[in-house]
Amino acid sequence: QVQLVESGGGLVQAGGSLRLSCVASGDPGCISVMGWYRQAPGKERELVVRIHSGGGTNYGDSVKGRFTASRDIPKNTLTLQMSSLKPEDTAVYYCYVFNACSRVYEYWGQGTQVTVSS
Repeated sequence: QVQLVESGGGLVQAGGSLRLSCVASGDPGCISVMGWYRQAPGKERELVVRIHSGGGTNYGDSVKGRFTASRDIPKNTLTLQMSSLKPEDTAVYYCYVFNACSRVYEYWGQGTQVTVSS
């Protein structure tokens, strides 16, 4: 069973920074996508970033220019550097993994809370 361990959430003032990390179990060769999504109260879950093994990276429009993601493939780790944080960034952030070798393929972390105060 694929397991995702998220860390780095917390409370920060507007304009500050946080770094989120997600570590996934499994064969790195099987994980074709790692990403972060977030969900705020009353809103649908939305894309923060996805990194594809082919090299493509997609950011949600609301975080472009402020968040930077990187993937360490051998360590199955996805890091999200969040800068210039806004209160609108307050949400539960979920790590996402697509594992092509598993029966389920898609896995979600438990979520880590990010709160940005005014």
